[in-house]
Amino acid sequence: MARDLILGTAGHIDHGKTSLVKALTGIDCDRLPEEKARGITIDIGFAILDLGDYRLGIVDVPGHERFVKNMLAGATGIDLALLVVAADDSVMPQTREHLEILRLLGLGHGVIALTKVDLVDETTREVVEMEVRELVQDTFLADAPLVRTSAHTGEGLDPLKAAIAEAAKKVEGRSGKQWFRLAIDRSFIVQGHGTIVTGSVTSGSLKVGDEVEWQPRGERVRVRSLQNHDQPVEEVHRGQRAAINLAGIRHEDVVRGQEIATPGYLMPSRTVTVRLHCLRDARRPIKHRLPVRFHVGTAEVMGTVSLLDCDSIEPSAWGLAQLFLEEAATTVWGQPFVIRTSSATQTLGGGQVLQPLARKVRRRHLDLLERIERLWTGSAEERALTVAWFGGFSGFTPADLVRGGNVGHDEVEGLIATLKERGALVEVAAGNRRLLLHADMVKELEDRVLQALGRLHEQFPLMTAHDRQKVQSQLDYVGDDGLVHATVDRLIRAGKVAGDLRRIARADFKPKLSGSLRKLKDKVVAAYREGRFQPPEPSSFAGAAGGNAASLSDLFEVCVADGDLVRITDDIYLHSDTEAEMRRLIHERLSAGPGLTVAEIRDLLGTTRKYAVPLCEYLDRAGVTRRDGDLRVPAT
Repeated sequence: MARDLILGTAGHIDHGKTSLVKALTGIDCDRLPEEKARGITIDIGFAILDLGDYRLGIVDVPGHERFVKNMLAGATGIDLALLVVAADDSVMPQTREHLEILRLLGLGHGVIALTKVDLVDETTREVVEMEVRELVQDTFLADAPLVRTSAHTGEGLDPLKAAIAEAAKKVEGRSGKQWFRLAIDRSFIVQGHGTIVTGSVTSGSLKVGDEVEWQPRGERVRVRSLQNHDQPVEEVHRGQRAAINLAGIRHEDVVRGQEIATPGYLMPSRTVTVRLHCLRDARRPIKHRLPVRFHVGTAEVMGTVSLLDCDSIEPSAWGLAQLFLEEAATTVWGQPFVIRTSSATQTLGGGQVLQPLARKVRRRHLDLLERIERLWTGSAEERALTVAWFGGFSGFTPADLVRGGNVGHDEVEGLIATLKERGALVEVAAGNRRLLLHADMVKELEDRVLQALGRLHEQFPLMTAHDRQKVQSQLDYVGDDGLVHATVDRLIRAGKVAGDLRRIARADFKPKLSGSLRKLKDKVVAAYREGRFQPPEPSSFAGAAGGNAASLSDLFEVCVADGDLVRITDDIYLHSDTEAEMRRLIHERLSAGPGLTVAEIRDLLGTTRKYAVPLCEYLDRAGVTRRDGDLRVPAT
């Protein structure tokens, strides 16, 4: 089966790109009336070249400086380049600019065609070849074959096809299963069928009937039918040109720069982190806060450069930057891009996307910059952990690792399992959701909880525990409540926090009592021991507390925490020995009879109805008894 690849042309206006493509394929890529009238290519055109083992979808781009943005849209997803230079004109401005753009887009293979050789003599041909070789030195075309051609006479067409086939052999295939992605370069309506979008398939495959996500709108749409170079097909894949009939969308809502992809793969963002290169021949450096045109995929978006590790990037140099865009764009890790001046008169540089969904990064923050660098220099595991770390307390998804860490989607689950087993990633049950977090984020949140409890214990030294919501309000954290509760539960299981679903405390905390409070505590405990089943009311100690009256409720909490008292209700306590005696008396009596009424329990304990009813309800809650009509019977 022939391998599908995309070949893109490049070169100055009127150097014969379109004529050469027509001579090779028989297809005229100038489809617009204005192009035919003016004799120049304005927008991108398409053709197909069958070379036996390789089937090339050709994208013919305009060479005029006013249409560089169209050239950039056409260069999206190409696998190899055909640089065209006219023998009667030699190297011109857009020859240089197009070559720089191809370098920035990461092209690795191509062929050079010297066109219009029938119009010049041998000496001129040799001089122009020398100038071309000088131009491409130190580029991916340094060792590329240079073929002399003439679209008018047919000279060199067969050698050019052979050279293209040899270059195609060098293009590396992509291993592993990929998610589908296509950047839209044009759209139109076919009567009776609706909206058609076209583009080069840059990854994955798509079948008729599949559902795709239309970005940056975020809508899901169904594929009604597919074509590849005017032929109906059931499936399109990486390296092919595709025309896709999408159900239920309006043609006027489709614009160049939008993308369609496997649902969940692409996410629009107005902030991207990048590694940025300034062209070696740039007239000036790229400066901080420079307004630019950001070209990525088939999109052109206005934005501003924020340099992270310097104040300017000199020609030939690299730097880390963020781009703040006026409109959302969809990108993935490693995706090449180009930036041009805001006036669209000059190409400034380009590079690769590191964070497709970025948060604003503080300039010259060394720790953050080192982490960002790992996204480019690190292994798959390091990239995955970096994506997870930047996910913060919100966590991350497997799709985030595919999109932001260049992990194959058929490899991501295995990688996550490995990192979880190593303890580098943690899965947390937060309410009804399960969050994947970097272990550092879990540790940081645990530390925040412990620190918040420490501050509360210091502020309220007599309070044995604090309401969970109050602790959360002290965390300097805005996020998922469920994650905080899950973190507290982890700390309870680890023995670092004590408490229940309502109130918590540090496990190592002990209330701090002054001398006068210790004496008051002894008095309270003695009174409850003496009161037995008719205990005193907490408010009755206000006089004895004197200046410590405000701490009286906290003191009762201390008594409960120390095991001296047992809370029956908010206002009723028993001495712990009395509570144990109550359990014993009830158990003995229920063992000998069918059940006890409230009145019988009252008489058994020698108390009053004021206390008997709350005590019965407490015994039910404690699992000693259960209510059966008017009787209390054993709970088990």
